[in-house]
Amino acid sequence: MKRLLRYAAAAGLTLALTPFVAPQVRPPRTPSSDEDVPPLPNGKLRDEILKADHEKDLKDAAQLIELAEQLKQELEKNDRHVLSISSLKKTEEIEKLAKRIHSRLVH
Repeated sequence: MKRLLRYAAAAGLTLALTPFVAPQVRPPRTPSSDEDVPPLPNGKLRDEILKADHEKDLKDAAQLIELAEQLKQELEKNDRHVLSISSLKKTEEIEKLAKRIHSRLVH
């Protein structure tokens, strides 16, 4: 059980501290005018949506770094080989944030 918890903490920390390797970069699309880009069904232009996604990615990445630092401090402070519930919840939140960022970058 201790081994599993130690593995989960290490995996979460590794996910949080490992930068995304070669994320797919969307090539910038510069239409000749705004008239060339039809609005999406909800009325927003594609560039507005991409810009909003980028802002969300930056916000989530900042939160990811903060959680990873908190987790690291908790693990360093704890001299026993016991994983606290709060540390486990932080690893789960780190994983959710990383997946959320990844899904926005891929799609």
